[in-house]
Amino acid sequence: MRWNKTVTVVDCHAEGESGRVVVGGVVDIPGETVFDKRTYVATQQDDLRRMILFEPRGAAHHNANVLVPSHHPEAQMGYIIMESTEYPAMSGSNTMCVATVLLETGILPMTEPVTKLVLESPAGLIRVECDCADGKVVRVRFVNQPAFCYFLQKPVKVEGLGEIAVDVAYGGMTYVLVDAEQIGVELHPSEARTLCELGQRIKKAAAEQLTVSHPDNPEIPGITITEFTGPLRREQGVLTSRNAVIVSPGRVDRSPCGTGTSARLATMHAKGQIEQGETFVHESLIGSRFESSVLDTARVGPYDAVVPTVAGQAWITGVYQMGMDPTDPFPRGFTVADTWLRSIDHLGSVQSAAE
Repeated sequence: MRWNKTVTVVDCHAEGESGRVVVGGVVDIPGETVFDKRTYVATQQDDLRRMILFEPRGAAHHNANVLVPSHHPEAQMGYIIMESTEYPAMSGSNTMCVATVLLETGILPMTEPVTKLVLESPAGLIRVECDCADGKVVRVRFVNQPAFCYFLQKPVKVEGLGEIAVDVAYGGMTYVLVDAEQIGVELHPSEARTLCELGQRIKKAAAEQLTVSHPDNPEIPGITITEFTGPLRREQGVLTSRNAVIVSPGRVDRSPCGTGTSARLATMHAKGQIEQGETFVHESLIGSRFESSVLDTARVGPYDAVVPTVAGQAWITGVYQMGMDPTDPFPRGFTVADTWLRSIDHLGSVQSAAE
């Protein structure tokens, strides 16, 4: 065996959503903050993302996280999040995977019954509380950076749908949120392909028609992701709803989505649909669930914001080394539109909202 690049990967999923964690083989990445490191990798070392996520080593549903040192005095570790077409500032399911891998592989010490961590994501510090038993992380609860609304019930013209009303909110990524009933979908697994096609079309229209800029970090991209929201209901008194988040270039998030849950909490709080401290259970298209609540309120620039907390569980599924043979004809991977919805030739700008 003769490889010119080798990385050690721990495969993991959080409530169904893949979250590979790269624990070895990546040399130190320049940057004072993890956001700086994220920008460096996106602009200078994007081949790493393509190798891990694109075929033949990856698949359309894969995400990855690269563990990096944090220079922040409160943080034990940092992580750069990688998805098919972007480097998100934050991801809830990936955070759950990172915390689980750090503790279950012994990279950081586990304390039972509860281990508290402070991790640095590109979005900032994420405080994590892990319930642990018999060497296993049985629950991960994180406190996200503040989430807030840019627009509520804003009209957007979408090809094939006409004018629809959308919300736009930041929860670690910038979402366009659409009431599923408004466009006649029930959020059933059989609708996944339709949801992907509609979601990409809605996202493109919203990104073109609604300009947003994060007040604290204008380098965070604008609208890059769509969330279809189901009706609110009460299950044994607990506020509950289904959702489907469409990740570019066009697939359904298998988990209830942590940043999507955060964005939805922001819109629900702004509309008076949830009280601070009230539990909200968010359900994915496959039936997995995150438990969440509004921990506190805040301000982000001119926007009223909420501080979300989201909880779920992650499971390690494998540990292996991924390598690159120098004679391999696909060192940067490839994508095919049969499973990726469209072929991705290159990442383009990390600022791109319409990809």
